[in-house]
Amino acid sequence: MSDLRIRAAVPADVDAVLAFWKDAAEGTSISDDRDGVARLVARDPEALILAEREGRLVGTVVAGFDGWRCHLYRLAVHPRQRRQGIGSALLAAAEERFAGLGGRRGDAMVLQHNENAHHAWRAAGYTPEEQWRRWVKPLVE
Repeated sequence: MSDLRIRAAVPADVDAVLAFWKDAAEGTSISDDRDGVARLVARDPEALILAEREGRLVGTVVAGFDGWRCHLYRLAVHPRQRRQGIGSALLAAAEERFAGLGGRRGDAMVLQHNENAHHAWRAAGYTPEEQWRRWVKPLVE
């Protein structure tokens, strides 16, 4: 994993992120467009976290904080790069961000039909609530 680079997205990454989500993310979102992602990066420059290997985008997570709760979206790892610790590294970076902001509880939006994601979130210590729509993990004991 020493060749994995975790960093915040910058405006120049928007098109690459959108292309990546078409291959790696399960399903689409109403905000999966250039304006939506650019708005996210402009509003909260640390929220969109990227994983790169050899200069190529291999994973993403959106780690949003509203001042009270921590929210995770768009955890995606390139299909040929899965099960190599990339998702765990992205979640660790997101949780570190949340802790630095004073966040105490994280929740994740996960598609109900995405069984692979359910296993990954469980392995990361999140548990399902509200019929699998939201996953939560206390960040402070």
